[in-house]
Amino acid sequence: MATIPFQLFAPETRTTGVVFASPHSGRDYPAELMQATVLDALAIRSSEDAFVDLLFDSAPREGAPLLTATAPRAYLDLNRAADELDPALIEGVRRGGHNPRVASGLGVVPRVVAGGRAIYRGKLGLDVARRRIDDVWRPYHETLERLLHESQAGFGTALLVDCHSMPHEAIESLSRDRRGMPDVVLGDRFGVAASAGIMDAVEAVFAAEGLRVARNAPFAGAFITQHYGRPARGRHVVQVEIDRALYMDEERVAPRPDFAAFKAVIDRVVAGIAAIGRADLQVAAE
Repeated sequence: MATIPFQLFAPETRTTGVVFASPHSGRDYPAELMQATVLDALAIRSSEDAFVDLLFDSAPREGAPLLTATAPRAYLDLNRAADELDPALIEGVRRGGHNPRVASGLGVVPRVVAGGRAIYRGKLGLDVARRRIDDVWRPYHETLERLLHESQAGFGTALLVDCHSMPHEAIESLSRDRRGMPDVVLGDRFGVAASAGIMDAVEAVFAAEGLRVARNAPFAGAFITQHYGRPARGRHVVQVEIDRALYMDEERVAPRPDFAAFKAVIDRVVAGIAAIGRADLQVAAE
Protein backbone atom coordinates (compact mmCIF):
# COMPACT_ATOMS: atom_id res chain seq x y z
CA MET A 1 0.00 0.00 0.00
CA ALA A 2 1.14 3.51 -0.74
CA THR A 3 -0.55 4.95 2.34
CA ILE A 4 -0.19 4.17 6.04
CA PRO A 5 -2.27 1.09 6.97
CA PHE A 6 -3.56 2.52 10.25
CA GLN A 7 -3.99 5.70 12.26
CA LEU A 8 -3.17 6.15 15.92
CA PHE A 9 -5.06 8.86 17.77
CA ALA A 10 -3.21 9.43 21.02
CA PRO A 11 -4.47 11.45 23.98
CA GLU A 12 -2.44 14.37 25.25
CA THR A 13 -1.96 12.34 28.43
CA ARG A 14 -2.74 8.67 29.03
CA THR A 15 -5.08 8.62 32.02
CA THR A 16 -6.49 5.11 31.69
CA GLY A 17 -5.26 1.58 31.07
CA VAL A 18 -7.88 1.13 28.35
CA VAL A 19 -6.95 0.92 24.65
CA PHE A 20 -9.60 1.18 21.94
CA ALA A 21 -8.96 -0.34 18.50
CA SER A 22 -10.97 -0.78 15.30
CA PRO A 23 -9.33 -3.31 12.94
CA HIS A 24 -12.15 -3.60 10.39
CA SER A 25 -13.25 -0.01 9.73
CA GLY A 26 -10.58 0.78 7.12
CA ARG A 27 -11.97 2.28 3.92
CA ASP A 28 -8.86 3.23 1.95
CA TYR A 29 -9.29 0.75 -0.93
CA PRO A 30 -6.00 0.38 -2.85
CA ALA A 31 -6.04 0.57 -6.65
CA GLU A 32 -4.34 -2.84 -6.62
CA LEU A 33 -7.41 -4.36 -4.96
CA MET A 34 -10.02 -2.52 -7.01
CA GLN A 35 -8.32 -3.53 -10.28
CA ALA A 36 -8.21 -7.19 -9.22
CA THR A 37 -11.67 -7.62 -7.71
CA VAL A 38 -14.80 -8.82 -9.50
CA LEU A 39 -16.94 -6.83 -7.05
CA ASP A 40 -18.16 -3.29 -7.47
CA ALA A 41 -17.16 -0.46 -5.13
CA LEU A 42 -20.25 -0.96 -2.93
CA ALA A 43 -20.28 -4.76 -2.69
CA ILE A 44 -16.64 -4.93 -1.63
CA ARG A 45 -17.51 -2.80 1.42
CA SER A 46 -20.04 -5.31 2.75
CA SER A 47 -17.60 -6.86 5.23
CA GLU A 48 -16.30 -3.47 6.40
CA ASP A 49 -17.17 -2.29 9.90
CA ALA A 50 -18.13 1.02 8.38
CA PHE A 51 -17.89 4.14 10.58
CA VAL A 52 -16.92 2.25 13.76
CA ASP A 53 -13.79 4.39 13.92
CA LEU A 54 -16.01 7.48 13.97
CA LEU A 55 -18.28 6.05 16.66
CA PHE A 56 -15.32 5.60 19.02
CA ASP A 57 -13.33 8.69 18.09
CA SER A 58 -13.90 10.33 21.48
CA ALA A 59 -11.44 7.90 23.10
CA PRO A 60 -8.46 10.31 23.08
CA ARG A 61 -10.54 12.97 24.85
CA GLU A 62 -11.06 10.40 27.61
CA GLY A 63 -7.34 9.75 27.97
CA ALA A 64 -7.25 6.54 25.92
CA PRO A 65 -5.52 5.81 22.60
CA LEU A 66 -7.58 4.81 19.57
CA LEU A 67 -5.95 2.62 16.91
CA THR A 68 -7.91 2.42 13.65
CA ALA A 69 -7.19 0.54 10.44
CA THR A 70 -7.17 2.46 7.19
CA ALA A 71 -6.53 -0.62 5.04
CA PRO A 72 -9.85 -2.39 4.40
CA ARG A 73 -10.72 -5.84 5.64
CA ALA A 74 -11.24 -7.08 2.07
CA TYR A 75 -7.55 -6.37 1.44
CA LEU A 76 -6.09 -7.76 4.67
CA ASP A 77 -7.90 -8.96 7.80
CA LEU A 78 -6.17 -7.70 10.94
CA ASN A 79 -8.31 -9.97 13.11
CA ARG A 80 -6.60 -13.09 11.78
CA ALA A 81 -3.22 -14.66 12.50
CA ALA A 82 -0.51 -13.94 9.95
CA ASP A 83 -0.35 -17.64 9.07
CA GLU A 84 -4.08 -18.06 8.42
CA LEU A 85 -3.48 -18.31 4.67
CA ASP A 86 -6.18 -19.75 2.44
CA PRO A 87 -4.91 -22.45 0.00
CA ALA A 88 -8.02 -21.89 -2.11
CA LEU A 89 -6.83 -18.32 -2.76
CA ILE A 90 -3.06 -18.19 -2.26
CA GLU A 91 -0.79 -20.05 -4.68
CA GLY A 92 1.76 -22.32 -3.05
CA VAL A 93 0.01 -22.66 0.32
CA ARG A 94 -0.37 -26.23 1.51
CA ARG A 95 -3.55 -27.40 3.15
CA GLY A 96 -3.07 -27.80 6.88
CA GLY A 97 -5.39 -28.69 9.74
CA HIS A 98 -8.98 -27.57 9.49
CA ASN A 99 -9.45 -23.89 10.29
CA PRO A 100 -13.11 -22.86 9.98
CA ARG A 101 -12.23 -19.21 9.32
CA VAL A 102 -9.87 -20.08 6.49
CA ALA A 103 -12.22 -22.73 5.12
CA SER A 104 -15.01 -20.19 4.86
CA GLY A 105 -12.80 -17.84 2.86
CA LEU A 106 -12.05 -15.49 5.75
CA GLY A 107 -8.33 -15.95 6.23
CA VAL A 108 -5.80 -13.18 6.73
CA VAL A 109 -6.13 -12.36 3.02
CA PRO A 110 -9.88 -12.86 2.53
CA ARG A 111 -11.25 -14.79 -0.43
CA VAL A 112 -14.83 -13.60 0.09
CA VAL A 113 -16.81 -10.72 1.54
CA ALA A 114 -20.18 -10.89 3.33
CA GLY A 115 -22.58 -13.42 1.89
CA GLY A 116 -19.72 -15.58 0.61
CA ARG A 117 -19.22 -13.44 -2.51
CA ALA A 118 -15.84 -14.03 -4.11
CA ILE A 119 -13.45 -11.07 -4.25
CA TYR A 120 -11.22 -12.39 -7.05
CA ARG A 121 -11.56 -14.45 -10.23
CA GLY A 122 -8.53 -16.59 -9.56
CA LYS A 123 -5.68 -17.00 -7.11
CA LEU A 124 -3.10 -14.59 -5.70
CA GLY A 125 0.62 -15.26 -5.48
CA LEU A 126 2.18 -16.04 -2.11
CA ASP A 127 4.41 -13.01 -2.59
CA VAL A 128 1.30 -10.78 -2.74
CA ALA A 129 -0.02 -12.20 0.53
CA ARG A 130 3.35 -11.83 2.28
CA ARG A 131 3.70 -8.22 1.12
CA ARG A 132 0.28 -7.33 2.49
CA ILE A 133 1.14 -8.96 5.80
CA ASP A 134 4.46 -7.09 5.99
CA ASP A 135 2.94 -3.75 4.94
CA VAL A 136 -0.30 -3.87 6.93
CA TRP A 137 -0.54 -6.67 9.50
CA ARG A 138 2.85 -6.36 11.17
CA PRO A 139 2.82 -2.56 11.69
CA TYR A 140 -0.70 -2.65 13.14
CA HIS A 141 0.03 -5.44 15.58
CA GLU A 142 3.41 -4.04 16.59
CA THR A 143 1.65 -0.79 17.47
CA LEU A 144 -1.14 -2.57 19.33
CA GLU A 145 1.37 -4.58 21.33
CA ARG A 146 3.22 -1.39 22.26
CA LEU A 147 0.03 0.32 23.42
CA LEU A 148 -0.91 -2.61 25.65
CA HIS A 149 2.61 -2.73 27.07
CA GLU A 150 2.35 0.98 27.89
CA SER A 151 -0.98 0.41 29.64
CA GLN A 152 0.49 -2.31 31.80
CA ALA A 153 3.58 -0.27 32.57
CA GLY A 154 1.56 2.78 33.54
CA PHE A 155 -1.54 1.26 35.13
CA GLY A 156 -0.61 -2.31 36.05
CA THR A 157 -3.37 -3.77 33.90
CA ALA A 158 -4.43 -3.32 30.28
CA LEU A 159 -7.91 -3.55 28.78
CA LEU A 160 -8.24 -3.71 25.01
CA VAL A 161 -11.68 -2.83 23.67
CA ASP A 162 -11.75 -4.38 20.19
CA CYS A 163 -14.43 -2.42 18.34
CA HIS A 164 -16.57 -3.99 15.60
CA SER A 165 -20.03 -3.88 14.06
CA MET A 166 -22.27 -6.76 13.06
CA PRO A 167 -24.78 -7.11 10.21
CA HIS A 168 -28.31 -6.89 11.53
CA GLU A 169 -29.13 -10.22 9.89
CA ALA A 170 -26.53 -11.90 12.12
CA ILE A 171 -28.76 -11.35 15.16
CA GLU A 172 -32.21 -11.62 13.58
CA SER A 173 -32.20 -15.39 14.11
CA LEU A 174 -31.65 -14.96 17.86
CA SER A 175 -35.17 -13.74 18.49
CA ARG A 176 -38.41 -13.26 16.57
CA ASP A 177 -39.09 -10.22 18.70
CA ARG A 178 -36.94 -7.15 17.96
CA ARG A 179 -37.01 -6.39 21.67
CA GLY A 180 -35.25 -9.67 22.33
CA MET A 181 -32.36 -9.00 19.96
CA PRO A 182 -29.13 -7.64 21.40
CA ASP A 183 -27.91 -4.22 20.34
CA VAL A 184 -24.40 -5.14 21.42
CA VAL A 185 -22.58 -8.46 21.71
CA LEU A 186 -19.55 -8.60 23.99
CA GLY A 187 -17.02 -11.35 23.36
CA ASP A 188 -14.33 -12.67 25.70
CA ARG A 189 -13.96 -16.21 24.34
CA PHE A 190 -16.32 -17.43 27.08
CA GLY A 191 -14.26 -16.05 29.92
CA VAL A 192 -10.82 -16.85 28.52
CA ALA A 193 -9.85 -13.35 27.30
CA ALA A 194 -11.10 -11.16 30.16
CA SER A 195 -11.97 -11.54 33.82
CA ALA A 196 -15.59 -11.76 34.90
CA GLY A 197 -15.23 -8.47 36.75
CA ILE A 198 -14.04 -6.63 33.65
CA MET A 199 -16.84 -8.09 31.53
CA ASP A 200 -19.44 -7.18 34.14
CA ALA A 201 -18.13 -3.62 34.31
CA VAL A 202 -18.09 -3.15 30.51
CA GLU A 203 -21.56 -4.64 30.15
CA ALA A 204 -22.89 -2.32 32.84
CA VAL A 205 -21.67 0.72 30.91
CA PHE A 206 -23.57 -0.30 27.78
CA ALA A 207 -26.66 -1.30 29.76
CA ALA A 208 -26.71 2.06 31.52
CA GLU A 209 -27.32 3.64 28.10
CA GLY A 210 -30.35 1.43 27.52
CA LEU A 211 -28.58 -0.93 25.12
CA ARG A 212 -29.44 -4.64 25.19
CA VAL A 213 -26.28 -6.68 25.68
CA ALA A 214 -25.50 -10.33 24.97
CA ARG A 215 -22.28 -12.23 25.55
CA ASN A 216 -20.31 -14.45 23.16
CA ALA A 217 -23.21 -15.32 20.86
CA PRO A 218 -23.06 -15.10 17.96
CA PHE A 219 -19.58 -13.53 18.26
CA ALA A 220 -17.09 -14.60 20.92
CA GLY A 221 -13.99 -13.02 19.41
CA ALA A 222 -11.37 -14.11 16.89
CA PHE A 223 -7.57 -13.77 16.64
CA ILE A 224 -7.17 -10.48 18.50
CA THR A 225 -9.24 -11.68 21.45
CA GLN A 226 -7.47 -15.04 21.49
CA HIS A 227 -3.97 -13.64 21.09
CA TYR A 228 -3.99 -10.64 23.40
CA GLY A 229 -6.42 -11.78 26.09
CA ARG A 230 -4.31 -13.01 29.01
CA PRO A 231 -6.19 -12.10 32.21
CA ALA A 232 -3.73 -13.95 34.46
CA ARG A 233 -0.97 -11.71 33.05
CA GLY A 234 -2.94 -8.49 33.44
CA ARG A 235 -4.19 -8.23 29.86
CA HIS A 236 -7.91 -8.28 29.19
CA VAL A 237 -9.68 -8.08 25.83
CA VAL A 238 -13.37 -7.46 25.25
CA GLN A 239 -14.65 -7.57 21.69
CA VAL A 240 -17.56 -5.23 21.06
CA GLU A 241 -20.00 -5.91 18.22
CA ILE A 242 -22.64 -3.21 17.57
CA ASP A 243 -25.73 -3.81 15.45
CA ARG A 244 -25.16 -1.81 12.25
CA ALA A 245 -28.86 -1.11 11.91
CA LEU A 246 -28.59 1.23 14.90
CA TYR A 247 -26.45 3.76 13.07
CA MET A 248 -26.16 3.03 9.35
CA ASP A 249 -27.99 2.05 6.18
CA GLU A 250 -26.36 -1.29 5.44
CA GLU A 251 -27.39 -1.45 1.79
CA ARG A 252 -25.99 1.98 0.96
CA VAL A 253 -23.11 1.81 3.47
CA ALA A 254 -24.07 5.27 4.68
CA PRO A 255 -24.70 6.76 8.13
CA ARG A 256 -28.32 7.03 9.23
CA PRO A 257 -29.79 10.53 9.63
CA ASP A 258 -29.66 10.02 13.41
CA PHE A 259 -26.02 8.89 13.41
CA ALA A 260 -24.99 11.82 15.60
CA ALA A 261 -27.54 10.89 18.25
CA PHE A 262 -26.27 7.31 18.43
CA LYS A 263 -22.68 8.49 18.43
CA ALA A 264 -23.51 10.61 21.50
CA VAL A 265 -24.57 7.37 23.21
CA ILE A 266 -21.28 5.70 22.29
CA ASP A 267 -19.37 8.79 23.47
CA ARG A 268 -20.84 8.20 26.92
CA VAL A 269 -19.99 4.49 26.67
CA VAL A 270 -16.39 5.34 25.81
CA ALA A 271 -16.22 7.67 28.79
CA GLY A 272 -17.63 4.98 31.06
CA ILE A 273 -15.21 2.30 29.88
CA ALA A 274 -12.26 4.68 30.12
CA ALA A 275 -13.29 5.40 33.70
CA ILE A 276 -13.05 1.68 34.51
CA GLY A 277 -9.40 1.77 33.50
CA ARG A 278 -8.76 5.05 35.26
CA ALA A 279 -9.90 4.11 38.73
CA ASP A 280 -10.29 0.42 39.37
CA LEU A 281 -9.03 -1.64 36.43
CA GLN A 282 -7.04 -3.95 38.67
CA VAL A 283 -9.87 -4.15 41.21
CA ALA A 284 -12.43 -4.93 38.47
CA ALA A 285 -10.13 -7.63 37.13
CA GLU A 286 -10.15 -9.48 40.44
